[in-house]
Amino acid sequence: MVAAASVVVAAGTVSGVISASGPDVPEARPVSSASPRLVPLPAVPSASPSPSTTVSASPSVRPKRPSAPAPRSSSQAKKTTASARLYRHPASRVLDWVRAHPDDPRRPVIESRIADQPAAVWFADWSPDTVTARVRAVTSGGAAEGRVPVVVPYAIPGRDCGGHSEGGAPDLDAYDEWIDRFAAGLGGGEVVVILEPDSVAQADCLSAGERAERFASLARAGRVFKEANPRARVYYDAGHSGWHAPAKQADLLRRAGAASSASSDGVCSNVSNFHGTADEIAYDRAVLDALGGTGLGAVIDTSRNGNGAPADGEWCDPAGRTLGRAPTLSTGEARIDAYLWVKLPGESDGCMGAPGTFSPSYAYDLAR
Repeated sequence: MVAAASVVVAAGTVSGVISASGPDVPEARPVSSASPRLVPLPAVPSASPSPSTTVSASPSVRPKRPSAPAPRSSSQAKKTTASARLYRHPASRVLDWVRAHPDDPRRPVIESRIADQPAAVWFADWSPDTVTARVRAVTSGGAAEGRVPVVVPYAIPGRDCGGHSEGGAPDLDAYDEWIDRFAAGLGGGEVVVILEPDSVAQADCLSAGERAERFASLARAGRVFKEANPRARVYYDAGHSGWHAPAKQADLLRRAGAASSASSDGVCSNVSNFHGTADEIAYDRAVLDALGGTGLGAVIDTSRNGNGAPADGEWCDPAGRTLGRAPTLSTGEARIDAYLWVKLPGESDGCMGAPGTFSPSYAYDLAR
């Protein structure tokens, strides 16, 4: 069976959940996904291109530094009910469109069903000088409202296996330092961290030595985040139900630190993909059973999976998809901690518009 991946398609301009407007404002970047073959996952790096990345081919795991101490509508449109506890950051491409098009007949539907919902904020560029302030802007905003933000660090070297979304930190030492600075912005309130989508499930393109080094950095990242903020909930990349078998995915996750409560709260699946929620629940539980560990759970990206994955495996803005379950921290399902909108609905995978840009026609089709 051919593996199916979620892959990020890089665009030359900043896009995603957040429109960056200064050094203290985060960039968000939803990702697109693939089915049933490895294709680019839609990632949108920062407006400043990240350095190209190469990962050391050394067969042994390089020594890791110890974890650095870190500071602790009104409309007639159908309304989607979301958990009041999840945070909606007040800047996004969909919100930009809604504000700029008050008379567009599609606006009430897009505003009430997409723009008003909480979504993840992506940090897709390696920016050590500003990342702490940008993360803090999101986490402090959530804390001020008593709500839980969702943040996505996405700067691992060798990202997207050198495909359309290549970029990130220049090497793993630089990445570890970026993670330390990211952690310093997490604050002390509740926050959900979706750690490096595709970094575990898509590791087959790396040599054994490169995988070991990447997994050591990911395990370290989880520890650093939880040391910086014990209330942070960190979830590791588990691909999706159309990709690796649960036992294989669990083996990869275990080597990346996902079974340890010191670094992990569990796994995330279906990021930017379309697989149905019931399939993802069954898959995630099978992965967790194989993974072991204590008290681990799963979160599922339900942003565009209302009709499930297309039968033909199309991954790029496929027709006939709908919004999935609203974002919530109360799923009613054992070991399923949250349904989240990690990919912002309406952000193009590259077919309805440039990768990462907002397509009102696509958003409207998903939402109506």
